[in-house]
Amino acid sequence: MDRRSFLMSASAAALFTPSLGFSQDKFPSRPISFIVPVAAGGGSDYVARATTTEWGKVLGSSFVVENMAGGGGVIACQKTMRSKPDGYTLMQGYVATLGTAPATRQLPYDPVKHFTSVGMIGGTPNALVVDSKLPIQNFDDFLKYVKTNTHTNYGSAGAGSLTHLLMELLKQKSGFQTDHVAYKGIAPAFNDVLGGSTQFIFPGLAAAVPHASSGKVRILAITGTTRSMRFPDVPTFEELGVKGFDDVLQWYGVSGPSGMPADIVSTLNMSLNKVLVAPGLEKTLSIEAIIPMPMSPQEFDSYLRKDLQRWQKVAKEQNIKLDA
Repeated sequence: MDRRSFLMSASAAALFTPSLGFSQDKFPSRPISFIVPVAAGGGSDYVARATTTEWGKVLGSSFVVENMAGGGGVIACQKTMRSKPDGYTLMQGYVATLGTAPATRQLPYDPVKHFTSVGMIGGTPNALVVDSKLPIQNFDDFLKYVKTNTHTNYGSAGAGSLTHLLMELLKQKSGFQTDHVAYKGIAPAFNDVLGGSTQFIFPGLAAAVPHASSGKVRILAITGTTRSMRFPDVPTFEELGVKGFDDVLQWYGVSGPSGMPADIVSTLNMSLNKVLVAPGLEKTLSIEAIIPMPMSPQEFDSYLRKDLQRWQKVAKEQNIKLDA
C-alpha cells in the first residue's frame, strides 16, 4: 500500500472505528483528539495516523487526527496546553516543537511545564550526507576535505532546525568549519546538494533514502546506537568515536496538557507501548525509517528534558537565537 492510500484509509478508520465497551465513568468514553502540528500528507502526519489507527484498536477508542499547521508548531502547542487535561486532547510532539524550537526562539509555551509526557512513539536517525561527486568515501575523508577546503557549505531545512543544530554540534565536536545555508524545508536543501551549490546536509534518514539509493548522495554516518538495516555498511558516530550522538534522533512522542491524572496517563502509556511492540506498526513505521521506542511517561519526560538541554547548549554556544 502506498503512502497516499494508507493515509486515506487510516483517516477513515480514525473517524469511523466503533467504540469498544465505553462507559461514562471509565476512560476513554469518547473519541480522542490527536493534534499534529504539521499539514496533512508529510512524514509526521503519516506517523500520527499510522500510530493512532493501531492505538485506537488497543485502547478501545477512536482517535480524530487534527492537522494544525502554522507558526512552526506554536498554534498546535497552544491549543494543546489550553485544553482540559482529561486525556481527550493529545498532541504528537516532536523534536522541533519540544526541542529545537524552544532552544532557539522565545515561544508562548514551555515544553516541560505546559505539557504532560505520555510516551515516546519512536525516532529515526539523522544521516551525515555528502554529494557523491565529491572525493569523500567515509567520515575520515570528510574531515580531511572540510579541513583542507575552507569554502564549503552545508544546507539545512531552516535556521534553528534539527538539521542546522546537528551540523553545528558536529562542527564543535570534530573541529572543522563549514558555512550554513538555510532553506525553507528539506526538499530545496537537498536540491542544492544534488546541484552542487552546497556539499553537505544532515537530514533524517528517511529523507536521505531515495537519494542515497540512487547513488546521488553518500551517507557517511548516522546518529543513534545501531546501524540502519537499510544501510548496514554505514557506521554510527559512536562507532567512529564521535561521542554525543547516540541518543540524537528525529523523534516523535505523545504529550497532553499539564495536570493530566496519573491513571489516565498510565492507561494511555500502557496501551501505546503495547501497540509499539506489535510487528504490524513496526513495519508500517519503517516506511519513514522510524524505530519504535516504548518508554514510560517518566522515561519520555527525561529524554525530552535532556534533548532540550542539548539544543539549548548548542544554540547558546553558537549564538543561534531567532525570532518567534
